[in-house]
Amino acid sequence: MIQLRSIIKSADNTGAKKLKVIHVYGGSQKKFGHIGDTLNCVITGVNSEALVKDHELARGLLIRTRKEKKRADGSYIRFDDNAAVLIDKDGNPLGTRIFGPVPREIKELGYAKIASLAPEVL
Repeated sequence: MIQLRSIIKSADNTGAKKLKVIHVYGGSQKKFGHIGDTLNCVITGVNSEALVKDHELARGLLIRTRKEKKRADGSYIRFDDNAAVLIDKDGNPLGTRIFGPVPREIKELGYAKIASLAPEVL
């Protein structure tokens, strides 16, 4: 579960290191973000040759959370960290590589491009 002011990792090669969440899209009463939710973030810390700038607003897709998520078959999935991928308004990733595993719920939500760039889909 990700909420306002959560600090999460960037899981792509755009150059952003950490993302600070300032809004979870999905309505004014939505307090927490789960896997597959879109976030509005501020980029904090960038590499020297980054595609994005420090303190820039960006849209991110939440791909990993430490809080477990129950699947339809009764199993649970959880990850070691909270991570997001930077996307544009159409839902396409800004980077060309994705680091770490991605749950299959991302592909089911219509983000097939992100799932195809990931090294592993769980």
